[in-house]
Amino acid sequence: MTATLSATRPEFGREDVDALVDDLLALLGPRGVSTLDRALDRAAHDGSGLSPILSAQDLGRPDAVCYPKTAEQVPAIVRAAVRRGVPITARGKGTGNYGQVVPRFGGLVMDLTSLSAVTGRTGTTITAQAGARMVTLEQRAWEAGRQLWMYPSTVQSTLGGFLAGGSAGTGTIVHGRNHMGFVESLDVVFGHEDAEIVHLTGLEAQPLVHTYGVAGIIVAATVRIEPLQQWKCPYVSFDSHYEAFPAAMAAGAVAPLPRLLSADRAEVVDALPADPALVRGRANVRGIVDAAALDETLAVLEAAGGRVEAIRDGLPQTLRVSTLSYNHPTWWLQKAVPDTYFHMEVSGDALVTRLHEVEQVYDGGMLHLDVGHGMMFGMINGVYHSPEQVYAGVPALHALGVGVHSPHQSYVDLDADRVRAIARGTDPKGLLNPGRWLE
Repeated sequence: MTATLSATRPEFGREDVDALVDDLLALLGPRGVSTLDRALDRAAHDGSGLSPILSAQDLGRPDAVCYPKTAEQVPAIVRAAVRRGVPITARGKGTGNYGQVVPRFGGLVMDLTSLSAVTGRTGTTITAQAGARMVTLEQRAWEAGRQLWMYPSTVQSTLGGFLAGGSAGTGTIVHGRNHMGFVESLDVVFGHEDAEIVHLTGLEAQPLVHTYGVAGIIVAATVRIEPLQQWKCPYVSFDSHYEAFPAAMAAGAVAPLPRLLSADRAEVVDALPADPALVRGRANVRGIVDAAALDETLAVLEAAGGRVEAIRDGLPQTLRVSTLSYNHPTWWLQKAVPDTYFHMEVSGDALVTRLHEVEQVYDGGMLHLDVGHGMMFGMINGVYHSPEQVYAGVPALHALGVGVHSPHQSYVDLDADRVRAIARGTDPKGLLNPGRWLE
């Protein structure tokens, strides 16, 4: 699992950065660019704090940060950076990534969060700029009797951030991951000397999803929506997660399929925010379930020993359940017990069928479970001792039939060879978020 990142650094110096800052001041004004330490420090952090391995590394720090206010300013910024030979790392909120949006070699960070306009909607799509929050898009969809195909557990993430650096979330059980048809079109800017906004649709747009901005900077997107379902949010407690996890797996197959279904053992539940529906000392299954499937879902959970603690509805409640899925329980666990735990992303039905063996792989092993697209998905948390200890557990997990994805890395990890081939044409000078390739 250990890997060496490309160390090819673009050839630029302080004088190039200073010249670029002058260019950007002329383009964006004094409020549109900063070299202040507080701005640079803020742009040098993302979700990598969840990884004790990454937290011990110097992941990089920008030399300048800029804040475009219009989409049309983005290609002008790129043209200036390419002319000066300064690398560019685009980012939104950055909370859901592990080092991928921290500028490894410095240079310019382009903060796109001000590009937040929702610009269009049809019966099947919604269009917005890269800085629009996913929660805003979901709210707009609900107002029109629609819902997003999916949104991330970090519901305040930006659209561009989710498409460039995210993967799965609420809605994944039905629709898969965000590179599996969610995107209808993208407006992107390539790393060219004559950069302009390029509109890509259909199969042309898909290769730019989940690529961390190494092949193009997303400035706007059109994504799929669908008719709004009547959602209910059940919370069901269990004596043990050995009852709760198989019950969640079974309930995840009840049609219409749930939008989200998560489960935790009692020790993880105890670390989650206080809520009467999250009973301390008891395991928990919670989710976003179609009203038409609620009775059958509850019957499955109660037959397995579950006790219904609450049933809630409405948009705020669905968003709340979403923020208790995927890596968020790990965040709460690490907050409750600082400087103790690491996690690995894991997948496969063996997370349920061989649960005890999976949790035994790591010292203090505790699994968080999400029902995924055709398989179980989760986070195995363990007491951290060393990078070697973390990676030594991977073969044991594989032997149990568990898929493993490491959050302790900052490289392109989806079809990297294909993305790298694209980037050779869209970023010929290697200035878009460089240093994201394994050698």
